[in-house]
Amino acid sequence: MVQILFQKDNVVNRNLVPLAVPLLLFDSDLRRVLSDTGTLLIAFFIGAISTIVGTLASFPLIPLSSLGNNEGWKIASALAARHIGGAVNFVAVAETLDVSGSSITAAIAADNVVVALYFAFLFSISKSGMEEDEEKKLPSSTAEEYKEDAPLDAEDLSSPEPQTSDITLSTLSTSLTVSSLLVFFGGLITKLLLPPGTSSLPLISMLTVTSATIFPSFFQKLRSTGTAIGILFMQMFFAVSGLGGSIGLVLRKAPSLFLFSTMQIGVHFVTLMGIGKFIFKLPSKELYLASNANVGGPTTAAAMAQAKDWTRLILPALLIGILGYATATPIALALGSFLTRLPTI
Repeated sequence: MVQILFQKDNVVNRNLVPLAVPLLLFDSDLRRVLSDTGTLLIAFFIGAISTIVGTLASFPLIPLSSLGNNEGWKIASALAARHIGGAVNFVAVAETLDVSGSSITAAIAADNVVVALYFAFLFSISKSGMEEDEEKKLPSSTAEEYKEDAPLDAEDLSSPEPQTSDITLSTLSTSLTVSSLLVFFGGLITKLLLPPGTSSLPLISMLTVTSATIFPSFFQKLRSTGTAIGILFMQMFFAVSGLGGSIGLVLRKAPSLFLFSTMQIGVHFVTLMGIGKFIFKLPSKELYLASNANVGGPTTAAAMAQAKDWTRLILPALLIGILGYATATPIALALGSFLTRLPTI
């Protein structure tokens, strides 16, 4: 059983990773995202474009040839997915492109260091508190939810952490059932419409986002449970991938990955601030939050808004992070096919 668990085509990769993707997208109601995020949505899309620019600039200079087996462009695509929408997209792209466990381990190790330093940088340059005119930049419905005298349920809504009281045996069973159905139909559609061997994860993501947008009330009830189980399954994926690598390989591969990730995020930040600040005239705090949502996902973005006392931006930050979950995988996969044609040093 242990050997089966740690093989490349193992229980975690084959069964749990596909389940984790829809579980983490249960709250991806696109209508809510578009209506409640205001100009932060523009900042998010600029951040996504900036990550693409960072990837295109970094890959020719740091082609990751040390990874071997033609995996450089695959890891570059997976890191682009992470820096557009967060870790769940890294998992989806790495699994879709069949990246080896040792390369995944090295990429995670190097990128986690870069991301931690980047978050520290964002926190150091951002100021706490909300300006009086900040409310004008959000839709009126969102601003009303975050007045100082708002009721308790508005605070609960803004919390980035799953509420344990929402997780019951009923929601656990329903969440796993719904996720399994989405995986089944996503896989079926993939087999019917796409070439053999194509990963079903992108279509599973699209199907989940469509379902959550059409039936928002139903999926909202499963949000906390889906997030909790999805994160658990993702951590299992990282653990199994790590056990498939070796320390020697990680040490050989990590330096180039560290440089690549650093340059990728560095270009992302410079491009985001240049376009967002000087062309679109967006507030710095919105650009910082958008970048956090791109690189870290909804939880880290909402946590930053809370820590900086940007109260009216907590919910929008959470929502654009969820949008990143929903969109980064297909963007990065499309980018990957272009990377294979780029000349490298």
